[in-house]
Amino acid sequence: MDKGIISSNIEKAVAILRNNDLVAIPTETVYGLAGNIYSEEAIRKIFEVKQRPLFNPLIVHIHSIDQLDKIAKIIPEKAKRLAQTFWPGSLTLVLEKSEVIPDVVTAGKSTVGIRMPNHPVTRELLSKLDFPLAAPSANPFNRISPTSAEHVEAYFSDTLQMVLQGGPCENGIESTIVGFEDDEPVLYRLGAISVEDIEKVVGKISVRNKKESAPDAPGMLAKHYAPRTKLYLTDSVDALLAKHKNKKIGVLSFSKEISQPSIKSNIVLSKEGDFKEAAARLYESLHLLDNEGLDIIIAERLPDTDLGKSINDRLERAAN
Repeated sequence: MDKGIISSNIEKAVAILRNNDLVAIPTETVYGLAGNIYSEEAIRKIFEVKQRPLFNPLIVHIHSIDQLDKIAKIIPEKAKRLAQTFWPGSLTLVLEKSEVIPDVVTAGKSTVGIRMPNHPVTRELLSKLDFPLAAPSANPFNRISPTSAEHVEAYFSDTLQMVLQGGPCENGIESTIVGFEDDEPVLYRLGAISVEDIEKVVGKISVRNKKESAPDAPGMLAKHYAPRTKLYLTDSVDALLAKHKNKKIGVLSFSKEISQPSIKSNIVLSKEGDFKEAAARLYESLHLLDNEGLDIIIAERLPDTDLGKSINDRLERAAN
């Protein structure tokens, strides 16, 4: 059923995409703003709608591993191992691009980020198209990523024809991005697959996930994923509460509720202390707090292990 620009009609999405226009699509990580990778018109629309700088590359989404040879020139052995383990899923591989990939997709770089999303609706959509889709997160540049069709509609109701309904995103934070230098894996973005899980497949991996100019992958800029409300990230919520006594405060805590009279709203990411649940609820919680008319949001730093590292990365960039 269609409601506003939100629709479950895959054939309608196919028609819009074939017409070099954009559709917001669901994935297991976040909703993406999708266009035909071979259409410069569509790709430029992505950058314009998002107000994203052209130096920040896009990720190409495929539905079959058979498409990889057409898009990438060199596929290191460890890249193949990672793809076999995690695809379809929340892993993006940055590989040497073939000539068919337009430079505007890769911000002029010789490499391209590729992933195979694990969402039944978007996998069906991709299988009906004769081109892959470029799809960064469907939010204005630097703002909180969307994990529901309604988040996308709130951002782009006047500029998008359609958001393809796929329900809430199961993983809730963006894909982990791994590139290769001298055939050895390098982690460019912490994401929905933990560093520990990547290392189980390919051994020790170096992390280089911050780069302000000509980033190798999305998500490397210092400020990103940010609410309009000023956000602070801290190890001690109580100490920050004492500093901001006369303000309307929202608190985002990991596993325990924090009771203080100055707190207007407290969202607990996971009462069980479960990292996967916390990641799935992160952006939804930030959207809720950002809409409450608060003076500040105080976010509690998570234990720096497993997906806690990825969540802390998002909160650090949101607070920057």
